[in-house]
Amino acid sequence: MTAPHSGRRPTRQRSTDETAGQRSAGETTRQRSTDETAGQRSTDETAGQRSTGEATGQRSTGQRSTGEAAGRASARPRQEAGYRAGFACFVGRPNAGKSTLTNAIVGQKIAITSNKPQTTRHVIRAVLHRPDSQLVLVDTPGLHRPRTLLGERLNDLVRQTWSEVDVIGLCIPADEPIGRGDRFITGELAELKAKVLAVVTKTDLVDRKRLAEQLLAVSELGDFAEVVPVSAVSGHQVDILVDVMTGYLPSSPQLYPDDMLTDEPEQILVAELIREAALEGVRDELPHSIAVVVEEMIPEDRLMKIYADVYVERSSQKAIVIGARASRLKEVGIRARQQIEELLGTRVYLDLHVRVAKDWQRDPKQLRKLGF
Repeated sequence: MTAPHSGRRPTRQRSTDETAGQRSAGETTRQRSTDETAGQRSTDETAGQRSTGEATGQRSTGQRSTGEAAGRASARPRQEAGYRAGFACFVGRPNAGKSTLTNAIVGQKIAITSNKPQTTRHVIRAVLHRPDSQLVLVDTPGLHRPRTLLGERLNDLVRQTWSEVDVIGLCIPADEPIGRGDRFITGELAELKAKVLAVVTKTDLVDRKRLAEQLLAVSELGDFAEVVPVSAVSGHQVDILVDVMTGYLPSSPQLYPDDMLTDEPEQILVAELIREAALEGVRDELPHSIAVVVEEMIPEDRLMKIYADVYVERSSQKAIVIGARASRLKEVGIRARQQIEELLGTRVYLDLHVRVAKDWQRDPKQLRKLGF
């Protein structure tokens, strides 16, 4: 079985440009000139369907991400009778709860989340290990009407993933009416070979009456194998959803070692956590204009030194990200450092710089340098 494609970026040497900034609480926030841009390198019930039952609680594996796909070679694949392994993904319009649900299933933060649409930009694989199965969840960007070259490339990533997985869960929020985007995606999924489930997310935000109405509406939307209501926040029916998805996986030996939760490089995960922190409190078009590149990660004794660049598209956006007297950039550093320390299990020294890469979302050269 071939793993769905995921782009990789090599670590680059950091330039020793000028810096002006301040240090606080273990992280350094610095501002550098913007004339050089991204030239450095720059996702129980329903009529007519099978009952899914009830379950509560989120799964916790107690394992930490390794970020090293090379570990596969040393694994002993399980080949017991009845063992299943395969790939699945959650799809849907932006902000439908796909990344939050992926994290809830794995029991650890693998994909960043935000209330800003189109937060996910990379295809990230998260691995759930069970005694009788291995479910590889591929977190993808939300399918949307693209307005930039970046949007077109993200949609291409989504469609490529759809064609390579065994199970697809179409996520539709319980608290929002079914819209044209849901109907469009349902029509596209109907042409695929993968088994398609409907997953009604955010059930904790509605009462029973509203949930029943949404389940009926979703069941009439398309010919789904199952319709499963879940809440990633409360854990309601998360285990049931996993049971349903693994039931449609093919018989196969395990695909990843037992201690691996994701094959995403640590630099990508760290960059995403920084971007998640930078998205807090920004509005309008700015969330879409933020990109992050981790230039270096240097381990020293029991400390990890991380040097990263935050890219925006205009000087006015740079001023917003930095804030008065670098106050906002300092907050971004504090929030990101806490999340990164959780991920890596060590103290972190975080050094952030803000750069301008003019209209990078529409520039093929800039997109390549930023890893898209």
